[in-house]
Amino acid sequence: MSIGSHREGGRPAAAALGHRTTPGLLLLLALVCLLACERTQKPAGTLVFKRQGKTVETLALATLADELGVRTVETSDPYYEQLKHFRALPVPALLALAYGESVEQLQKQAFVLHALDGYAVPLEGARLLDDSAFIALDDVDVPGFAPIGPRKVSPAPAYLVWEGTRYPNLETHPRPWQLATIEIVDAEALYPHTVPRGEPADAPAMHGYHLFRERCIRCHAINREGGNVGPELNVPQSIASYRPEAQIRAYIKDPLTFRYGAMPPNPDLTESDLDALIAYFRAMSTRPHDPRAEQTK
Repeated sequence: MSIGSHREGGRPAAAALGHRTTPGLLLLLALVCLLACERTQKPAGTLVFKRQGKTVETLALATLADELGVRTVETSDPYYEQLKHFRALPVPALLALAYGESVEQLQKQAFVLHALDGYAVPLEGARLLDDSAFIALDDVDVPGFAPIGPRKVSPAPAYLVWEGTRYPNLETHPRPWQLATIEIVDAEALYPHTVPRGEPADAPAMHGYHLFRERCIRCHAINREGGNVGPELNVPQSIASYRPEAQIRAYIKDPLTFRYGAMPPNPDLTESDLDALIAYFRAMSTRPHDPRAEQTK
């Protein structure tokens, strides 16, 4: 019944209810309707799906919600530091729909997830297409999403989460928010100028390269390739040329002792791991590549 428009016996419905309808009751009904509408509101925004730099699909989140059906998932969220509940889409079904391939085929691919702020997360398909991976479209506990991260921004339009309490480690199971693009890539071809070519496979610099690709490249760039949330580390000068080695090692282990920022501490890195990262930075300092600088000469 639409209060104020439906009529009974020529009288407005509110009048027909007589003393049983009060301004307070009408306000309560309006609030209930408003909350119901908010909770069922269609998600806004789109996700772009690419393969090797070329767009395959651009799909509205509302369309994906209709096609796949939205689930409520519970996750132990390390950013919010509590159990959270999200309205979400299963990643395997989402990617199978977007790319038109089977889950088994997509699990063999390498992916990069791009956020609106430049954060780029490389993930192997075998991990990303796990049954516990979901793309959250809204926060059940706080409709419209509660703010997240050190800058207290909304995770909208989409937020990668992992169902349950098994995956609190952000290094192995990252949770990029403000997700905008999912891309299938050739892992080495994606960032070719971050590879210390010519180094033996068992060299410390190669171990450092693999650590950098696993942990750092989502935020930092080498030779203008990688994420741009943190500073570029090789051009126009390598960090190894202007920071003392002891300071680099200490900063990687616990950056918050130097300054407040978004970089997480890495207490699990061994001295051997830090040796390898320093070897990698030194190796890359002899392999600078800065095409944008060349274009400005």
